[in-house]
Amino acid sequence: MIGRLTKRSEFLAAASGRRFRTPRITMQALVRPDGTAPSRVGLTVTRKEGGAVERNRIRRRLRAAIGQQAALVPAGRDIVFIGRRDVLAVAFPELLDDIERALAAARTAKAPSQRDPAPPGSIASPGVTRP
Repeated sequence: MIGRLTKRSEFLAAASGRRFRTPRITMQALVRPDGTAPSRVGLTVTRKEGGAVERNRIRRRLRAAIGQQAALVPAGRDIVFIGRRDVLAVAFPELLDDIERALAAARTAKAPSQRDPAPPGSIASPGVTRP
């Protein structure tokens, strides 16, 4: 069973997880702390991709493709798919292939506590200043 992401905070949290990109989609996946819970999926399309009609068509195609690949969605993840305008022009089997590759990348996402620490001197390291 696949749930839905509905709150902005859930979408923002998924943005901090693993990313996968193709020319047509970007996928963001985050392992939830309760890793055995059903996965949740969210779809978004920015305004720069077109008017409301185009954005809704992109979402409908993504929803159909994700529905066909539902068996591949790994458990315990929050996954966000960001659609691009090219979703409208590509053949549906190619879109299915993009979704399948993205979901394979989502399976390799790490839980927030399992992430590798930032290397010394990186921006993410607190208390370290650069010359």
